[in-house]
Amino acid sequence: MCGGNGMSIKRKLAMSIATAVLGLILISGGTVAYFNDTESATNTFTTGLLELGINKDIILKIDDLVPGDTMHGDFVLTNEGTVDMKEIILHSSYEVVDKGESNHDDDLGDHISVEYLYNVYDRETVVFKKLLSELKDNPQQIMDEFPAGSPEGKFAVRFKFIDNGKDQNHFQTDELTLNWNFEAVQRDGDHDLQ
Repeated sequence: MCGGNGMSIKRKLAMSIATAVLGLILISGGTVAYFNDTESATNTFTTGLLELGINKDIILKIDDLVPGDTMHGDFVLTNEGTVDMKEIILHSSYEVVDKGESNHDDDLGDHISVEYLYNVYDRETVVFKKLLSELKDNPQQIMDEFPAGSPEGKFAVRFKFIDNGKDQNHFQTDELTLNWNFEAVQRDGDHDLQ
């Protein structure tokens, strides 16, 4: 009997310990309390718009030029985007259609000077003065900053058909088509945007 009572005491003791452990687990699990709060944030990255505008497609169209003539034109550039422009670069190219006498490799672009003016507060500043042939495939910076939302950039140009005092008859009826492309370059990247 003693052996049976020992088992029953051991069983009772084991059952009591198991009940106590289960009770402690339930008590500790049920009494754990803390405050909690969560917030979320949404991040948006929108790229800017680099958009250079010009007020005309054709700056000058002149017929019946003769040596000594000076032609005037003007145009306006605008920053229509949301990004500041670091600079505006002018790319020039032209083609001469020889319709009369042979030009014998004499380039009409060597006989046309270009004076490029920038107008700020009604005061003209010469950006450059070059022969048209010097501009061909030779990009020129015409503005060094053009912030978004800034006033328009007003420009004037003067073209002069240079009278060199020599026979220029071989240019009669020739046609020169000048193409100007304006390239806007974005501002440098900001390393500390917030």
